[in-house]
Amino acid sequence: MKTTTRIALSCFAAAGIAMGAYQLGMRHATPLPPGEDAAMSSGANTKLDPKTGRPVLYWHDPMVPATKFDKPGKSPFMDMQLVPVYADEAAGAGVSVSSGVAQNLGMRTAMVRKVNIQSPLEAVGVVAQNERGTEVVQSRITGYVERLQVRAVFDSVRKGQTLATIYAPEWASALEEYLGIRRTQAGPALVDAARARLRLLSIADDVVARSEQSGIAQTRFSLVAPTSGVVVELGVRDGAMVTPGMTLFRITDLSNVWIMADVPAAVASQIRVGSNAEVFVTGMPDSIAGKLSAILPDVDPATRTLKARIELRNPGLMLKPGMFVRVTFQQPSSAPVLVIPQEAVIATGKRNVVIVVNVDGKYTPVEIQLGRENGSDVEVKSGLSEGQKVVASGQFLLDSEASFKSGLSRLDSGTPAVATPQVHVGNGKLVAMDADEVTISHGPIDSIQWGAMTMPFKAPKAGMSKDLKVGSQVKFEFTQQGDAYQLERVTPTAAGAKP
Repeated sequence: MKTTTRIALSCFAAAGIAMGAYQLGMRHATPLPPGEDAAMSSGANTKLDPKTGRPVLYWHDPMVPATKFDKPGKSPFMDMQLVPVYADEAAGAGVSVSSGVAQNLGMRTAMVRKVNIQSPLEAVGVVAQNERGTEVVQSRITGYVERLQVRAVFDSVRKGQTLATIYAPEWASALEEYLGIRRTQAGPALVDAARARLRLLSIADDVVARSEQSGIAQTRFSLVAPTSGVVVELGVRDGAMVTPGMTLFRITDLSNVWIMADVPAAVASQIRVGSNAEVFVTGMPDSIAGKLSAILPDVDPATRTLKARIELRNPGLMLKPGMFVRVTFQQPSSAPVLVIPQEAVIATGKRNVVIVVNVDGKYTPVEIQLGRENGSDVEVKSGLSEGQKVVASGQFLLDSEASFKSGLSRLDSGTPAVATPQVHVGNGKLVAMDADEVTISHGPIDSIQWGAMTMPFKAPKAGMSKDLKVGSQVKFEFTQQGDAYQLERVTPTAAGAKP
């Protein structure tokens, strides 16, 4: 019970000391004068490290990297010395990779160049009837079908061909009256009035002419095809009664057809009405040329596509309504644009990045915006200029999701970047520990640029060994996980080992 109390008091004391030191450092850490930070970052106010002679931009505490100091000394936040940030290692200065490492990584570069993009837009479509070439044959009278000449849907007909013979008994009385007036020679006025009545009854002129020639009322007439094409709708049979307004036949001219192509709404702005289109049909060796006549103002809510209507001739009536086709829209040429190989782009999901080879041979990540694709290339809308070089192969080894700069730094030393976090090793003494946190007073750790200090770590996930007690000399391994430091392994060392 007493041991537990001592450990708890030690933890509280350590936390209090750390918090007090941090607050004291924030109060006494004098920020650089206005403009001094920018000047130091640009290298205009660099100083020399008295130990190495290398130019230094500023000194900082790795635990509180946002605060910068203009001279070396002890950190006001932690029990450690300030660490210099050298001018040749500043963020954004790029990273040099030796030619041997570049060869081992299979790195290959490509030039940013300007080209004319005329990439065609492809879509799938369906052959449809040309509604402008469709004629409807209706009945204007009440009658009966005596003889049907066209008896099946999709039968071909010619213009002027007889479709059916209709018997109209209602015409008999009107025609007999008209013929009687003509015989009595009642005068032109009565004859014209009787003739007008026949027109109101929709009696065809050829029926009236045949009645005048024979002297007998003709109550039968023939329906003829108003155009050549295919009967796509047949509404009557032999002996059926017909009434005014009833659709008897629907005939479509298939010498010209429509192609209804599905175009994604996102790329519909790339095509224009009147542009040329090529239609490819499976089984046909040659394509058929057509023109885009309309983009219908309706978006399919399921597929998010627009209907593009292409009109084209149908030689030999090879295209049948309902057939699937492939359409290629020829986009008009535009001004030259910048392009790079698609393989040079690193897509992170939220942005697109390329690695640019600077004039001094260093590699720098640059965010870009992409446009249209052109074969194996892709358009660059912003971020690059003509003549720059980008890494086209092996660039994925230069990138790290967690820290782009740290990944490049490891490559600079000849060690390929890996996805697993770096493991750091140190020696020290246990100051306090509980189930969640372990406080260690350790010596300098070069791999993370730390000086000697006392700081807390997250306890190992497997727990601490029962052989370890407060005051034990230990060797510990840890990884950085965001702003926290996770102990991976803690092992005792010889009693005389120095922290």
